[in-house]
Amino acid sequence: MTGRITSRLQEALTALKATQQYRQLPNLQHHGQYVISEGKTLLNIASNDYLGLGGDTELQNEFLSQLTQSSVAQVPKMSATSSRLLTGNDAQLQALESELQEWYQTAVGKQDISDSKSVLVLNSGYHANLGILPALTALPVKTLILADKLVHASIIDGMRLSQSKLVSYRRYRHNDYEHLATFIEQAAPDIERIIIVTESIFSMDGDRADLCQLVQLKASDARIELYVDEAHAIGVLGDTGLGLAEETQTLADIDYLVGTFGKAFASVGAYIMCDDVVKQWLINRMRPLIFSTALPPINHAWTRFILAKMPTLNDQRAHLACLSTKLSQAIDIRHRVSQTTQHPNYESPIVPYVLGDNASTLAKAQQLQAAGFYALPIRPPTVPANTARIRLVMNAKLTNEDCEQLIRQL
Repeated sequence: MTGRITSRLQEALTALKATQQYRQLPNLQHHGQYVISEGKTLLNIASNDYLGLGGDTELQNEFLSQLTQSSVAQVPKMSATSSRLLTGNDAQLQALESELQEWYQTAVGKQDISDSKSVLVLNSGYHANLGILPALTALPVKTLILADKLVHASIIDGMRLSQSKLVSYRRYRHNDYEHLATFIEQAAPDIERIIIVTESIFSMDGDRADLCQLVQLKASDARIELYVDEAHAIGVLGDTGLGLAEETQTLADIDYLVGTFGKAFASVGAYIMCDDVVKQWLINRMRPLIFSTALPPINHAWTRFILAKMPTLNDQRAHLACLSTKLSQAIDIRHRVSQTTQHPNYESPIVPYVLGDNASTLAKAQQLQAAGFYALPIRPPTVPANTARIRLVMNAKLTNEDCEQLIRQL
């Protein structure tokens, strides 16, 4: 690299510092619900460990105890060493897909719905969103993708990779279904396929998509397919923890149901629930699946262990809902994303505390850390300009007293 390029990089980094947008990787140690940062023990209210399973040492000991009861030959391997299409399609991975399919069938069975889906496990939520849309749109079919303005960066990247002479995308205003309906009405007659893409719980605002309304829109036009990313709802919502689609009884109406294991599951990886023909197409055309080494079998074993417990964690989900509601209702209306809602209902464990400018947000994060809370500033471009915020995140291992102490600092 030339000295000129090095200088340009340094100048760009200096510019980021001047606008309070410079980022650094933190040095942390984790102890249960706490992190140690710069020698201080702080209550962690920044992670996506919504059920508190990531710091649950009893749970980890139970899993490890099960492993020690197996022979060495039966202990899952520490690496897949190749892609799934080579030698990485381990028995643990196949069992996980089967059990995820059973999870789906149990959920729809409770709703007296006759529906089945196949499951494909992927390496991460980013891998999923980066690869699914480009694979789906590889068919020579004129397609329009319509995505919520606030979908995750991985979905945006997937849409960009999908663009071609036959495929275009547009983004409708956040949760504005009249705007979405306008785009559908404006779709040219030669558009054969419309894929609507949304998150179920939005990662930065913490609010929900109206899946029932999206299903109604789908019913109005035979070209429409629904793609829902449940990353922040899995484990948190639904009678068995299968997310907002389970809670709203819309599971059978969603064509592509994506979820991740790196949040409430306290594991790693992702999945898509879809028709079997779609699964087979993804296996043949989805580049992040085809050209990536599969996750280690030991990780899939841990995910299976958590999955078996997920339907039994309703008390944790209820406690999480109570904490999150208490916190969101305590935030002054000036610092809410929506300043029109006087008494917010429970939406998710993600509770934004909006300050607007970067400097004020950094100062508030420092104040909360001084008070014993590991809270982090979220700044543009992660969120829109002038909406910098503290992303407060509840988890089921926090107590009412923890929540009340936090509220006093706001």
